[in-house]
Amino acid sequence: MNILGISAGFHDAAAAVINYQGDILFAGHSERYSKVKNDASIHKHLIKDINKFGPVGHVAYYEKPWKKQLRRLYSGEGIDWNKLTLTQILVKEFGYNKLKAVIPKLSCYEHHLSHAAGGFQTSPYDRATVVVIDAIGEWDTISIWAAEYDNQGRARYRKLWNQRYPHSIGLFYSAITKQVGLKPNEDEYILMGMSAYGYPGHTAALQDSLIANEWDASFTTNLHLGLEEELESIDKNDLAASAQRLLELLVYNIMRRARNLNWSTNLVYMGGVALNCLANRNLGEYFENIWIMPNPGDAGSSLGAAALAYGRRLNWVNAYLGHDIPGPYPVTPILDVLLSHGICGVASGRAEFGPRALGNRSLLADPRGPNIKDRVNEIKRRQKFRPFAPVILEEMADQYFVFRNGWHNNRYMQSVAQCRYPSRFPAICHYDGTSRVQTVPADGSGIRELLEKWFILTDCPMLLNTSLNIKGEPMVNDRADADRFESKYGIQVFS
Repeated sequence: MNILGISAGFHDAAAAVINYQGDILFAGHSERYSKVKNDASIHKHLIKDINKFGPVGHVAYYEKPWKKQLRRLYSGEGIDWNKLTLTQILVKEFGYNKLKAVIPKLSCYEHHLSHAAGGFQTSPYDRATVVVIDAIGEWDTISIWAAEYDNQGRARYRKLWNQRYPHSIGLFYSAITKQVGLKPNEDEYILMGMSAYGYPGHTAALQDSLIANEWDASFTTNLHLGLEEELESIDKNDLAASAQRLLELLVYNIMRRARNLNWSTNLVYMGGVALNCLANRNLGEYFENIWIMPNPGDAGSSLGAAALAYGRRLNWVNAYLGHDIPGPYPVTPILDVLLSHGICGVASGRAEFGPRALGNRSLLADPRGPNIKDRVNEIKRRQKFRPFAPVILEEMADQYFVFRNGWHNNRYMQSVAQCRYPSRFPAICHYDGTSRVQTVPADGSGIRELLEKWFILTDCPMLLNTSLNIKGEPMVNDRADADRFESKYGIQVFS
C-alpha cells in the first residue's frame, strides 16, 4: 500500500505517490493532463497514472479544509460548503462514495507545514531552518520552522515565528502583477522579468504607502483586494522594478530574522515566493547551504503532505517524477537538428515535477546565434523582452557564470547568475546580464549525455532550454501533446 499526497480544490492541483521505503514513485500536475493552466481539480488521466503504482492505503491532504473555509469567510470570499472536509473533497475529485472501503486512512496537514515538509524531507540536511513565504495558506503567509530528525529518524517541526493574513508578501507581488496588466497567481514570473527593464525609483513610495513594518512584513492595507488606481500612472517597467526591489527587501528581512533565531545555517526555502529566482540570488548572505525543492508552490505540497504521512526522509533523486514517455533519450536526432537548424524540442522520459522544464519536456536551441532568442520567442508567441535559460555541464558552469555565495549548484533553475560572456551567448542573457542557469551533474541523465556530445562537437558546454508548451497551455505531457506542438509550430519534437 502506498501513500497518496494531494493538493487540489483551489488551484495548481497535483498528486504524489510514495511507498513506505520513502521512494517517490510519482508526482504530477493535473494541468498537464487537462491542458488548463493552474487547474484546480484532479484530472481523470492523472488518476490513471496514479493507479499504475498500486493501491493506496493513506491519503494525505496539503491543508486543513475547514480552516481554509473560515479564512475565506473572514476575507469575504464566502464558504464553499462542499469543501469543508477532506471526504467531501475526495468525493468531488475522485468520485469515491465509500471512502473507508477504498482508503483506510485519511489525514490533513496545515498548509505551511506541508510546504515545510516538502522541502525539508527532500533536502540533504539532518537539521535546517525552514522558511515558507507564499500568498496565503489557511491563515499563515510567512512561517519559520526548526526542523530536524530525531533519534528514530522521524521528522520533527517546531514553528518559531509566523505572519498571518492579510499581511502577505505573496499577495503584494500578485497585486502588482495585476496592476501592470498581467494575470495574478500565474504571471508573477513575467513581472520578475520585466523588472530588469525598469528603474526602481518608486520603491520608497511603495514602501511608505503599503508597508506598516518592514521587519515583520506587515502591510497598511489588505492587498488581497488589489492596489489603488493611482499607481496606473507609473511606467509598468518601473513599477515592476520597484516591486521587485521591495519584495527583496522584505524577503531578506525575513531571512535575517530566520538566521538570527540560531537554529541552523542550512536553509530550506518553500512557498510560491521561493520561485522568485532573482531574489534568491542573495540568500547565501544569510545561510551557508540552501535547498529549494524544485516545486516549492502549492502543487509541490502534494509531496509535502505525503512526506508528513510517511514521517521520515524521502529518497530524493531528481525532479523527473511525472508522466513517462518511454524509450531512450533521443540524443543523436536532437544533435543533428541543432547543428543544422539550431532549434528542436524533446519530450522523453518522466515529466518534470515543478514549473520549469529541465530537459525532458524542453525546447532546446543553440545559445550562440544572434537571432535565436527572437526565433524562440516567435515560436512560443511570447513577449520579446522575456529571457531564456541556459542548461550547462555543471563542472563548467563557473567558467561561464558568476554564482553568488550559497549556491553550490543550480540544478533546478532556482537562482540567477551573471553571465561572464553575454556577447557570446545573447540568447540566454537577460537585459541585466543575468541568466537563470540550470547546471547538470554527471548523473547519467539524457540531458547530460546530450550536453557532453554537444560540447565535443561545438566546444560549447550549454544549450538554451525553455519549456515545451503551446501558448496558453501547460508544458507538454505526452506524445500526443508533442505531436500537436509539431503541427502548430513546425518544430520537430523528439521522443
